[in-house]
Amino acid sequence: MVARLQRSLLAWYARARRDLPWRRTRDPYAIWLSEVMLQQTRVETVIPYYERFLAAYPTVEALADAPLDDVLARWSGLGYYRRARALHAGAAHVRDACGGAFPSTPEELLRVPGIGKYTAGAVASIAFQARAPLVDGNVARVLARLFAIDDDVRGARGQAALWRIANELVPERAPGDWNQALMELGATTCAPRAPRCLVCPVRADCRAHREGLTGDLPRLAPRAAPRGWARVALVAERTSPKGGKVLLARRAGAGLFGGMWEPPMVDAADDRAGELAALGRLVGARITKAGDAGSVTHVLSHRRMTIACLRIPMPRAPRLGPSAEYDALEAVALGDLEGRGVSALARKVLAAAGAAPLPE
Repeated sequence: MVARLQRSLLAWYARARRDLPWRRTRDPYAIWLSEVMLQQTRVETVIPYYERFLAAYPTVEALADAPLDDVLARWSGLGYYRRARALHAGAAHVRDACGGAFPSTPEELLRVPGIGKYTAGAVASIAFQARAPLVDGNVARVLARLFAIDDDVRGARGQAALWRIANELVPERAPGDWNQALMELGATTCAPRAPRCLVCPVRADCRAHREGLTGDLPRLAPRAAPRGWARVALVAERTSPKGGKVLLARRAGAGLFGGMWEPPMVDAADDRAGELAALGRLVGARITKAGDAGSVTHVLSHRRMTIACLRIPMPRAPRLGPSAEYDALEAVALGDLEGRGVSALARKVLAAAGAAPLPE
């Protein structure tokens, strides 16, 4: 069965695969970049970011040498910003610890910050033709149906079964094409809902198809609902005939939105006066009233954020107060926002505040 499965899927991939920019290269850096960008992000969204990123940082050394602020700015809008920070750290490791030469085996790749088991298998097999397995969400779904895996594919037993099978299936020849074929099948044919079984090249070997289990597999334990998180954002502006400025704070560390710039925020309180006082301490100003711009909602994988947006004139001499969340505060020209790492959430807040009245 394994040999027939390999022949059928590789033949299908050769004639049906999509023409994607990262499939036109064997450069391990470019392949690594594509794999990181594609995590939890649609192909259509990734392509323009990938092309712009490679134009700005054509080599791993160029990425390593770039300021993190610039990297985050070019990543802005793609989401999951820890990926950009991990890329930057990984590039520095390749430059400094590997002499700029990308590691070629899964074991060596796993020593690069930010590279896990899946990415190591992808880069090793696609760029270096190493016989290395990989399992992502698409591959997990394909293998769970092909072999009727009844365990939760996110759980320890399900993951162990998937990686064991993936390792057994990787051929000696063209392992990169094989791994991409599995991913392509999951992305285009073996869909989560309404899989296209009638045109699947390996349906004859699929246990789920034979046993009528396609709609039941893969098994997935329900995810916890995102927790609510209420915050208040302060949009402080200064207008000028030469262009206005807005007060932005940079999030500290490697946590949520780390390194990104946003209007300063505090957790919501029971009363507006308390919120204004907290915001005032954060930006070194006394704030007693603010224009109300309503609220925006931003949903992350584990949190549902609701942010009340307030608008005030720029304080005379803003300065960052004591904060565990932020490490810098700066009045940024509106024309310079594109050169900063500004998250989609921050852009929502700024857009909402733009329509709000300033307090009299």
